[in-house]
Amino acid sequence: MVGSAGDARGYHHRPMSTESTPLKPAPPRSGGQPLPELQFMSFDAAPEAIAQAVDTGLDQYNVAVAPLGDVRPLATAATRADGQLVGGAIGRTWGACCELQQLWVDAASRSAGVGSQLLRRFEDQARGRGCSVFFLTTLSYQAPDFYRRHGYAVLAEISGYPDGIVKYLMHKTVPA
Repeated sequence: MVGSAGDARGYHHRPMSTESTPLKPAPPRSGGQPLPELQFMSFDAAPEAIAQAVDTGLDQYNVAVAPLGDVRPLATAATRADGQLVGGAIGRTWGACCELQQLWVDAASRSAGVGSQLLRRFEDQARGRGCSVFFLTTLSYQAPDFYRRHGYAVLAEISGYPDGIVKYLMHKTVPA
């Protein structure tokens, strides 16, 4: 399994709820205006209204400065003849980049080449969209060796998780 994050554009982290009234991000200051007195708060989990306001503010900024309309979701799945899902790969493409966000294979179907076929088909779809840069994150107890066997290299390692767990940012490039 590969870690998951965000929506297809990559910056929403929470579903928008219709049950609470979201806070609005503060309007931008015009040059030179002093900040009003601020109150800072910390939470174990952000209240939904704050989470929505942060997502909305980040969304407004990101949409204004980047061509996020070009981000396209991408998925590949494997099913049995009876329609039972045995695995899937989910991600997105943007320009020449393809991010694999999740890859999962049912326990009973592992070590039978299903993950390799899912990854290969996922990458083939992305190549068909013009992608030549592939990247993902995975944890040490997930599948870094699987991705290494498929040509991915570690760009960064993040240590400090419990029980010696390490998070890897991995990538590979292929000819365009």
